Amino acid sequence: MTKILMVCLGNICRSPLAEGILKSKVFTSKVFVDSAGTGAYHVGNLPDPRSIDVAKQNGLDITDQKARKFSVKDYDEFDFIYVMDSSNYRNVIKLARNEQDKAKVKMILNEVFPGEDLDVPDPYYGGEFGFKNVYNMLDEACDKIVEIIK
Repeated sequence: MTKILMVCLGNICRSPLAEGILKSKVFTSKVFVDSAGTGAYHVGNLPDPRSIDVAKQNGLDITDQKARKFSVKDYDEFDFIYVMDSSNYRNVIKLARNEQDKAKVKMILNEVFPGEDLDVPDPYYGGEFGFKNVYNMLDEACDKIVEIIK
């Protein structure tokens, strides 16, 4: 089974959307998808209501998710760790124990725009359109991830 972790700051906006989108595109019997945050601000909370709404508008239910913090043990559990922005990248890489750990960490938009290290903007303060735009970015990136793991 391939295991993929999506990581953002609080694990309530971007990474829950990425988790839900990717889960909708794969056979969950073959691919396990989870998400986490680099900060512990929202541990145990549901995704942001705006993430839940934009997911629902696209036929997805992400209300079974609860925020959790990224930990070193995630390097042992996951094959791919996709981060949403450069700050998350730095925070996750700081916890890497070796080059093998570091090799698992990727900027998610690099799957669409290789080598450009573009950030998925944090929609928390971006209003309703921010969440729609983020959903569309993550949807496209998840299509590329599906091609990679086939």
